[in-house]
Amino acid sequence: MPTAATMLGFCAATLAILVIPGPSVMYVVARSIAHGRRAGLYSMLGLEVGALLHVAGTAAGLAALLASSEFAFTLLRYAGAAYLLHLGVQQLRVRHEQVDSPAHRTSPASRLRLFRDGVLVDLLNPKTALFFVAFLPQFVDPGRGPATVQVVVLGLVFVLLAALCDSTYAVAAGRLAARLRDSHRTRRRIDRISAGVYVGLAGMAVLV
Repeated sequence: MPTAATMLGFCAATLAILVIPGPSVMYVVARSIAHGRRAGLYSMLGLEVGALLHVAGTAAGLAALLASSEFAFTLLRYAGAAYLLHLGVQQLRVRHEQVDSPAHRTSPASRLRLFRDGVLVDLLNPKTALFFVAFLPQFVDPGRGPATVQVVVLGLVFVLLAALCDSTYAVAAGRLAARLRDSHRTRRRIDRISAGVYVGLAGMAVLV
């Protein structure tokens, strides 16, 4: 197990990374603005489950295998970008077709779908896997036990801190969105902004 000093250093480094809004935060904020606070929180849970799967892959050596295969990395990256584009188009199409429907305005997005989308968005991002491969081993001490166990522990701590950070953004964005949904025009703008975020994330996944 990592020492207390190592864990404190790891938490400090993790918080320094998480405090700067990245793709995950942008995704959660977009979901919260488009569908409300609960949608953002369910999306956050999906993202963190996806991150946990990446941690498991890192511990099992699968992430290192992905890093060594340019074809697999590229394929997964484009699959993730395509899924984000699908979410963007879906946001525009569904909202615009049903924006005047009272049922549409009062019915929350499917919780299961929001959770699933979050898992897939994170899981289909190979850069997350490569991040864990590069970041977690820096805090592993060979003299403190099996490296796999240490990677899992560090990964769990990272995901927990990420959940706290992302949920804070989800709640804040949800409160802001509740004040902005009073007019038909504002709702349409929210839809377009949310769709734009998904398209922007897709572009980042491919180009950055």
